[in-house]
Amino acid sequence: MWMGDYPILPAKGLKSGEELHKIVDDNKEQLLGKTCIDKFGGVVPFLPKVHVIQYGIKCILVQLIVTQILSISKALPLQIHPNKELSAQLHKKDPEKFPDSNHKPEIAIALGPFEVFAGFKDNNDIQALFSALPPLERFLPQKDVNIDNEVLKQICYKILTASDEEIMTTQVELAKLPKEKYGKQAYILDLLPRLQEQYSKEDPGNLVALITMNFLSLSAGDAICVPADAPHAYLSGDIVECMARSNNVLNTGFCPRADADSIELFTSALTFSPHNAEEVKLRTSKSEKSINGKTSVYAPPMSEFNMLKTSLQDGEKETIRAIGGPSVLFATRGSGKLVADGNMHDIEEGYIFFVGQGVEVSYEASSELDVYQAYAE
Repeated sequence: MWMGDYPILPAKGLKSGEELHKIVDDNKEQLLGKTCIDKFGGVVPFLPKVHVIQYGIKCILVQLIVTQILSISKALPLQIHPNKELSAQLHKKDPEKFPDSNHKPEIAIALGPFEVFAGFKDNNDIQALFSALPPLERFLPQKDVNIDNEVLKQICYKILTASDEEIMTTQVELAKLPKEKYGKQAYILDLLPRLQEQYSKEDPGNLVALITMNFLSLSAGDAICVPADAPHAYLSGDIVECMARSNNVLNTGFCPRADADSIELFTSALTFSPHNAEEVKLRTSKSEKSINGKTSVYAPPMSEFNMLKTSLQDGEKETIRAIGGPSVLFATRGSGKLVADGNMHDIEEGYIFFVGQGVEVSYEASSELDVYQAYAE
């Protein structure tokens, strides 16, 4: 379920039960503002998710019923979200499977320990593995080739189209090699049995992720940014996620082969940014929306949204300046009071609010309070 107005599993007003897209449709200028309407059309242009617990939910201010905090204990499918041009083509061809024509870049913010595969490794690191690990040679387009982006695309295709026997044999052979062969990437031997246990030794996603993709182990507050067409798979942890307003996805690994999408389409769409672990990470900075200095901002390099995080100790206060577009805020820890448009509301872990444009929001914590606020303007 989304904390937004997307027509698939939309958020609903807590009191009225009315779907958020209907509330927005009836009050577009008041809730979205002219700038947002001109820029993105008459919709909320982002979709926050909290991937753990099924939360309860609370225009000017509408308390919402919905959300999902994503709690990952098993690797989610290895996937990409197609860019706008490809999404438009896919939507026109198969609107049931690809329900919109938008792209879906996303960010994920760790609420605690978070493990993720995202983006491709530096080509030199991939080259080092293919040079040191003989079982991987079967996936090279030709022997002793220098790995560049085009070769990497061919490698992914060969792995994903390999037989179950080839995939299983490769993993058995890799597991027998000493850690020294892996150099700084010896973590592969620790992760391989975990992935095999979750899915199987025949899943090609194991090899694509471990050999070609960045593996990041993040802590609370750390974040990543995944552009459209970039491969990713969330392995474990609790996260806040926000994405552009789309539900298009192509899956090819960490799922039964019968459920996988076209490998040709997946590999042809791949892009190579980010192309090392540092490029995946999304840094924070102090937010100019904050009056009391208790709020930071995650600002991905895309126009659809930013994400604020307000952290308060017992008794502390914060005020967020009025935003020139819609926002969705939700608490992931603690409790306190929220004041907006002259009205006071309770806020606690699991409460979610939709805030119309031009509304200043204030918090006072009665226990340690963490609030995330996705917005566009």
